[in-house]
Amino acid sequence: MALRRRKPKPVLVHHSDRGVQYASRDYTAELKQHGIRISMSRTASQYDNAQAESFIKTLKYEEVYRTEYRNLEEAKASIEEFLQRIYNQKRLHSALGYRSPVEFERNLRAQVARKGHV
Repeated sequence: MALRRRKPKPVLVHHSDRGVQYASRDYTAELKQHGIRISMSRTASQYDNAQAESFIKTLKYEEVYRTEYRNLEEAKASIEEFLQRIYNQKRLHSALGYRSPVEFERNLRAQVARKGHV
């Protein structure tokens, strides 16, 4: 979903834990194909993945646990809707200075443009 929608530049870093799903050949090949740098937490270090764990907790408590899905397609559509309309556009994040990710990204792009770094 994100790769198709956002078409990230090759400077993107994908950070995950060492779960088998993230370390699989198919998954890592897909990331590499799009020029995405792979970053994994260190073995037995719970602090490396704190931001990802916080995101998953938010997704579960604010969307998944509150919704009854009829099937996988409905779950995917509902979660995508939550991420796009609530999490990215409306939800304030303390790590981003209590701004939404969309607002933070817009401000960052404006700062970079003012400095002439495109």
